Amino acid sequence: MARVTQVEQYTDPVAFHAEGPVWSTAWGGLRYVDMFAGDVLSVAADNSVGRRHVGAIAAALRPRVGGGAVIAVERGFLLEAPDGSLQPLPDVWSDDSVRMNDGGCDPDGRFYCGSMAYDQAAGRGSLYRLDPDGSTSLVFSGATISNGLDWSPDGATAYYVDTPTRRIDAFDYDATTGLSGRRPFAKIPDGAGFPDGITVDAEGGVWVALYAGSAVHRYRPDGALDLVVELPVSQVTACTFGGEALDQLFITTTRENLPDDVQPAAGSVFVCKPGVHGRPVTPFAG
Repeated sequence: MARVTQVEQYTDPVAFHAEGPVWSTAWGGLRYVDMFAGDVLSVAADNSVGRRHVGAIAAALRPRVGGGAVIAVERGFLLEAPDGSLQPLPDVWSDDSVRMNDGGCDPDGRFYCGSMAYDQAAGRGSLYRLDPDGSTSLVFSGATISNGLDWSPDGATAYYVDTPTRRIDAFDYDATTGLSGRRPFAKIPDGAGFPDGITVDAEGGVWVALYAGSAVHRYRPDGALDLVVELPVSQVTACTFGGEALDQLFITTTRENLPDDVQPAAGSVFVCKPGVHGRPVTPFAG
């Protein structure tokens, strides 16, 4: 098993809870969220970070085919138009004790995002799907902390994290029938942290950020662990590939559950070149 220790700090620790990084040439580079601030953050060429407030929670985002972005907010979704204007869609639910958390687009351009209770109560999270026509549907319920979601390069398999299970699960994916055949794909070892955000590279390797684990793990398509990226902070939240060649791994981190006087770099975005390429992000078709 290989280890990557040459990780650089890419941004200052400007976020409290950095999450959901996405690289897209459509918006000129890297965007991510400062979740509890309700802000979308954009990294400029000089690595400075701009902010845009979008709601009480900014959970996840993806580019749209025609420009702009789809953004998961506290209880649903909003659309950013190419001119930057924001169009909130109707709330998916009314319970203010539950919020959106993480998601991604399927190979057919539909945006999924999962929810969780603010108090992390077991079984209160769900996974929802936003279709290009603006309609939403419940994919499944009974999750606790619905987290990372991405697809294999051939689009036939989806990988999903419900954090307290300490697993990455796999689903079969079909454009008509959706997700089916859920089964365990990889188990996070005891003491290695908790699985959070994920991304899938061009070779089908599955990368998972380990909250309270100071690392990102890469699992081969057969589920075997073959690479560990070591981070200088413990609360690692998500990762994505970016850069012109999609050969850089960008990793978000958080200050959540940390005392003020420890890990001063927590809340920064880190970057490394792990020797593997990613894939262009799938945009939302709406």
